[in-house]
Amino acid sequence: MPVSERQLAAFANTHAWRVPFDTSPRHLAGPGDGRHVTHGLATAGWTRTSDPLSPEIVLTSPDHRHSLQFDPQSTTAARWRLRADPTDTEPGWYAEFGELVPAEVLGAVTDALVTPSTAEPRTPLDAADTAGWLIDARGAASSPDAACHVERRPERNAAVSWHVEAHEPGHGPRGPRLWHAWFDARTPTRLVDAFVTALTDPTPLQRGMYDRTAHGAVQEPSPLSPQHVVDAHTERLRALRARTRAARRHPQSETAKAPALPPSPPASLRR
Repeated sequence: MPVSERQLAAFANTHAWRVPFDTSPRHLAGPGDGRHVTHGLATAGWTRTSDPLSPEIVLTSPDHRHSLQFDPQSTTAARWRLRADPTDTEPGWYAEFGELVPAEVLGAVTDALVTPSTAEPRTPLDAADTAGWLIDARGAASSPDAACHVERRPERNAAVSWHVEAHEPGHGPRGPRLWHAWFDARTPTRLVDAFVTALTDPTPLQRGMYDRTAHGAVQEPSPLSPQHVVDAHTERLRALRARTRAARRHPQSETAKAPALPPSPPASLRR
């Protein structure tokens, strides 16, 4: 596994002292642990190509086409930037995410990027509708608390991009913005769908007592122990490794036989 034992031990040490709390809704849960994203990509063979002594992290895919940049010193609202360079047959694309986007939700996008899917294609609004979000006449989705919105917006040349924004509860879309996510018109729809599916999942995320969350987030003592959180992370990396290796060996036939990525936390540990 490309994530070293020392790195896994550091993750475990961080969470060993954090009593987990069920935190919901997800759009108010705060950023969580960014290693949910970076460990997943490292497991899929991505490598760090930025200065090891810089706070900025750039991970690059094995084929050098895709990159993920995390810039904690960014002067814009975008802390995470995901890019794909164009090829002879496919266009390039770009997506960006704000500081308070939950790492688990962003991780769903990067997992979808590195593991081909055999699922039937659908639109991101299907995921929101399934989760009980309100779909208005404009085709925009709103969370039950009206604090998070998913919509398509027109751009140049009749192209349409996807925008997701979370605002402080009680103010509607005009209230102070907590975070945003933006997918340009060329971003594969399945990646947008992965983001919205993870975002609208009603399952609480695990946060420590003093982790940063947004005002209005609901936290309750979790039935999980700190070790459960660590074990779920490790098991996800193992499954992700198996799926990416299967995809490289047999891009079409064997991917479906590899272990599915486990939910986090495992279903057997949920209330």
